[in-house]
Amino acid sequence: MEQTKPAYVYLVRCAGGQLYAGWTTDPQARLYAHKTGRGAKYTRAQHAESLAYLEQCPGRSAAMRREAALKALTKAQKEALCAQWAEASRPRLSLASRADAAEILELYNWYVLNHTATFQITPSTLPQYEQWVEDTLARAPLILARDKAGRLLGYACAHRWHEREAFDWDVESTVYCAPFARGLGVGDTLYAALLELLKAQGYWNVYALIADPNPASERLHEKFGFVCEGRTPRTGYKFGRWLGLSTWHLALRKGTGAPEPVRLQLPAEEVIAVLDKCSL
Repeated sequence: MEQTKPAYVYLVRCAGGQLYAGWTTDPQARLYAHKTGRGAKYTRAQHAESLAYLEQCPGRSAAMRREAALKALTKAQKEALCAQWAEASRPRLSLASRADAAEILELYNWYVLNHTATFQITPSTLPQYEQWVEDTLARAPLILARDKAGRLLGYACAHRWHEREAFDWDVESTVYCAPFARGLGVGDTLYAALLELLKAQGYWNVYALIADPNPASERLHEKFGFVCEGRTPRTGYKFGRWLGLSTWHLALRKGTGAPEPVRLQLPAEEVIAVLDKCSL
């Protein structure tokens, strides 16, 4: 059974610079509703554009009280709060190591227990993920995003698409964001860095398997040029319901010529340059 969702209070910036305060249990879905005219009457009229502030609360009652407090702030106070939040929550990218396995595992297991983004049902263990980190880094980057305080916001990586040698130039991508960081652009930042590094390594094709339905993930992949190549309905059963699976593809290179060997390990300075650029 899915666990109770946490509650959040937020500020959304509208086209004219106005700030709208609200609360939700799903910031990503709520922001999308505001931006597509299906949110509050105010954001429909003022054309919501982006998330300007997000704060996790102990529960729904606390979120509603905090929402009232935000609405009572002056515009200058709200702007100051938004500026502080933007700098504190900006993703800082780094390459993962075995020492990060416990944090990555905690994030991933949240999805195992609470979400259909993964079809895994039984949580993974730390020894499994310590080995998984090493195996992943042997072929492609495993990128972490952290905020100013060092909290893990998300991670992105890639691994073999299939084991046969002819698939050596293909990878399957993975991106997960912490529950409190969904809808904040963390996935965009991670994917931009991951795809640039995969191309630099010499990979030709990136594939992504997306649980169906998962409109937020589909929007992210469409933004980066992925195309859905097929849908398999009713292929996974989790949380008491059947789910489908869609396959998405991004060509990093064009042509039909013989590919150069993939560079499994990029020079550290090349990786750092990409991570620093995408962290700005």
